[in-house]
Amino acid sequence: MPDADPFGLAQQVCVVTGAGSGIGRSIATAFGKSGARVVVLDVNVEGSAETVRKINESGGQAIAIHCNVAEPASVEAAAERAFSAFGPCDVLVNNAGLIRAGGLDTLSFEAWNLLLSVNLTGYFLCSQIFGRQMRAKGKGALVHIASIAGSNPTAFSGAYSVAKAGVSMLSQQLAVEWGPSGIRSNAVHPGMILTPLSAAMYDQPGVLEQRNKSIPAGRIGTPEDVAQAVLFLASDMASYVNGDALTVDGGFTSMLLSLVPRAGYTQ
Repeated sequence: MPDADPFGLAQQVCVVTGAGSGIGRSIATAFGKSGARVVVLDVNVEGSAETVRKINESGGQAIAIHCNVAEPASVEAAAERAFSAFGPCDVLVNNAGLIRAGGLDTLSFEAWNLLLSVNLTGYFLCSQIFGRQMRAKGKGALVHIASIAGSNPTAFSGAYSVAKAGVSMLSQQLAVEWGPSGIRSNAVHPGMILTPLSAAMYDQPGVLEQRNKSIPAGRIGTPEDVAQAVLFLASDMASYVNGDALTVDGGFTSMLLSLVPRAGYTQ
């Protein structure tokens, strides 16, 4: 009979930001199926309620807490409520994010700050505040959802690539500073993942087929692909993995030289 909890996460308190939809929802439901007690954080009240419903219907335990990760008071309040409901945090997954398109020549100061406040500062605030609970008991795991865009600049995406590059460095610095306290910090770098946020891109004829061809795995990734990587890094199976990053892109970032004509090599 297969192990229902291969990652050993049963009864662990796992906090997932931006868990009201997309990748965050898949991560939260995967934790729930592993027997963890899941704290769903999001500004999307209806989405959070739906995530909790899915977890509870599958036999898991979950609560939803409204939280704006860019506001210190909101994160503090969420941490207190989560502690009261389930106890100290064992795993924090920083996932909440947003996208604001725009070229850097015309990008407004407000748009720049808004994206950085959620996609980078929010990761710092949640790590700092929930990290206090981890340090108090001498153990914990942080997993930050970064992106291949953090090392491959995405033109006209506003501050997105800049923020994701910052997430990678934040994760490494947390690993160095908090490792001696028993806390691990790692990042996941998703590639092209089909989510409600990116679905509109694939409505254009031929886009999905073209993108599939550019990926060695032959397909666009799913939120579940990212969730499995997160569960591994959150678990004791990765107990000696700290300050590292796991790329989940089907091999896309290894395709650079294969995407341009190379006489005598291209098949």
